[in-house]
Amino acid sequence: MTEETTTLTGQAPPPVRDWPALDLDGTDFDPVLAELMREGPLTRIRLPFGEGWAWLATRHEDVKLITNDPRFSRAEVTGRQVTRMAPHFKPRPGSLAFADQPDHNRLRRAVAGAFTVSAMKRLRPRAQRMLDALVEGVVRDGPPADLVERVLEPFPIALVSEVMGVPEGDRERVHAWTRQIISTSGGAEAADRAKHSLYGWITETIRSRAGATGEDVYALLGAAVARGDLGETEAIGLAGPLQIGGEAVTHNCGQMLYLLLTRPELGQAWRERPEARDALLDELLRYVPHRSSVGLARIALEDVDLCGHRIRAGDPVYVSYLAANRDPDVFPEPDRIDPGRAPNPHLAFGNGPHYCTGAVLARLQTELLLTTLLERLPNLRLAVPADQVAWRRRTMIRGPRTLPCTW
Repeated sequence: MTEETTTLTGQAPPPVRDWPALDLDGTDFDPVLAELMREGPLTRIRLPFGEGWAWLATRHEDVKLITNDPRFSRAEVTGRQVTRMAPHFKPRPGSLAFADQPDHNRLRRAVAGAFTVSAMKRLRPRAQRMLDALVEGVVRDGPPADLVERVLEPFPIALVSEVMGVPEGDRERVHAWTRQIISTSGGAEAADRAKHSLYGWITETIRSRAGATGEDVYALLGAAVARGDLGETEAIGLAGPLQIGGEAVTHNCGQMLYLLLTRPELGQAWRERPEARDALLDELLRYVPHRSSVGLARIALEDVDLCGHRIRAGDPVYVSYLAANRDPDVFPEPDRIDPGRAPNPHLAFGNGPHYCTGAVLARLQTELLLTTLLERLPNLRLAVPADQVAWRRRTMIRGPRTLPCTW
């Protein structure tokens, strides 16, 4: 990463900006990211951990280009200590997140059948029954209730276990491990112990499903290993993030529910216009700042000219989906929630080969959660002033830590 060769015009490269891990309240947009967007479509950043600096792309067009261009590699990141948000970096073999083509398609193909639109349609009645049982418990116990603890966390965890094929007798302990992994309490050691236990259980489960013919994820993985399509280590690395995958839904939905409860016109629109819910959900997905800072880097495999700069082979590159979703050239008045925004080509689920595997499942869960809570509890409102809602701290995924509500 040589300073003197990073521009095409002979000018000095953009300065390296420190991007600290900010603890932000509510759905406020990250002020550092907003500043970087103003500075240019391609800037340079230094994050709290790792080494060196990285390019950051914020414009919708450039984010789509980079995430769909094989010249930018996720696999190359595994051997580097690039500047990053996470204090620890231990990618597992088999992880979809760090696979390039053709390995990425080979890994993803093994589980794709469990996440199709038709599979989610078949799942919907069962998902609704599971959610109804949780909400009935809340109604029975009466207000107030912390909806994160009572509904937003247990529902995605339980539904993911359904899709994964976790046996009924194992769900309680699998859920306990998952809750510990995604929790902000207990510290890193408790989370590491839970991960160790969960991955041990996943290993045993995949081995036990070698002859399975079902359509759940563990059956598909067991069969793929038995056929030789996947190595066992790959199957385990593939299963772990999927099993823990309810975290994003819990916290994204927490942000959306917070918005619907603090902006009554949005809650009213959701309740009274069922035919417009898909458009409003897309707009909420575009708008909510679902993560802190940026996700995973890519490494340029060759020199690439972009936005007047030359990204050199070996340079790390980040994209910001949050910034792309606020690009004023694509989304007029991007900081306003427009329930009828059309078109709405948001990138909330990513782009290119690494588009979220569970996007259809996540959308199903979010729509069911918002609809069921707002319809079953028509007078639902926060039990505390909006500025007293506690938000997650020191975390990659943003959202309310608790959401105390009454009705």
